[in-house]
Amino acid sequence: MNPKPNIVNLPVYKPGKPIDEVKKEFGLSEVIKLASNENPYGASPSAKEAILAELENLYLYPDGSAVELTSALSSRLGVNNDNIIFGCGSDEIIALIARAFFLPGDETIMADQTFSVYKSNADIESAVSIEVPLVKGTHELDGMLARITDRTKVIWICNPNNPTGTIVPEEALVSFLDAVPSNVMVVLDEAYCEYVTDLSYSNGIQLLTRYKNLVVLRTFSKIYGLAALRIGYGVASPEIISLINKVREPFNTSRLAQAAAIAALNDQDYVQECRRLNSAGIVQLQGEFKRLGLESFPAHGNFIMVDVRKPATEVFDALMRKGIIVRAGHQVYPTYIRVTVGSAEQNTAFITALEQTLIESGVRA
Repeated sequence: MNPKPNIVNLPVYKPGKPIDEVKKEFGLSEVIKLASNENPYGASPSAKEAILAELENLYLYPDGSAVELTSALSSRLGVNNDNIIFGCGSDEIIALIARAFFLPGDETIMADQTFSVYKSNADIESAVSIEVPLVKGTHELDGMLARITDRTKVIWICNPNNPTGTIVPEEALVSFLDAVPSNVMVVLDEAYCEYVTDLSYSNGIQLLTRYKNLVVLRTFSKIYGLAALRIGYGVASPEIISLINKVREPFNTSRLAQAAAIAALNDQDYVQECRRLNSAGIVQLQGEFKRLGLESFPAHGNFIMVDVRKPATEVFDALMRKGIIVRAGHQVYPTYIRVTVGSAEQNTAFITALEQTLIESGVRA
């Protein structure tokens, strides 16, 4: 069989290495995974209760329009029901945008080190990805504006940016949106927005009435702790949502995911506590990096990207043998690892393993 030529050399997304696989490979009884930016505290108790209650309905198809969840979310965000679309994680919304809007040869602009799914979906649709280098780990908005042509369809802004964790402040973002032609879509990926405490950070939802070409992506996978259920959402004008909906598969989110998401939305006290604990974890890790003489990017999500001053893949392998899974392999930052902010105990275990690794490699005496 002959596949589409543009996908032959398409790289397969590599998630963080599974805990059980690492245990088996290295004969470990305990492994801490700090690779996929998961919430170490899990889902709220009310979300778990909602999942258990929904088990009675496993024989039923889910609501393809997610009516109850849409109503709950629209009330929470202060938007209308027709401003919202749900997906199997916000990843699916990215894929649906690419499917709905890209024609072969269209151009799309993104940072050179950002969420890889933007580029992979553009590649699938034979669009041309224009990658603009980050500056100090942050989106270079003027450089992105300079690359806009009459073939530009979509610009992707990951805020906070994955993997660097930096943010685009509201003032800079608004100036950027003012300069983008109205016929060019801007996708603002706010997967980690609930973790941000910096007062200069923008709330993309509040910008939607001003910019009709803006799409905001968010997810229940991160601070809400529902990564296993795969549910995220996009918010935009009714016109854009309607077009994306035309290429959405029916029943793309499960009954369990919808029920858990409603319960999670209604437990904002839990969200606030997770944000507080994450902020404390950032302070803990940044303090330890300073003690070890390591530089890191400012962290605004639930992860930190830190320079370990030697090939990151070597540090990744050494940490894995000690039962700690992180992420490495960023081409532009070959000596950086990305580590999820864990619980205080997990962070301590990671720092202990990292310091041992650095001593063994001669980076730290």
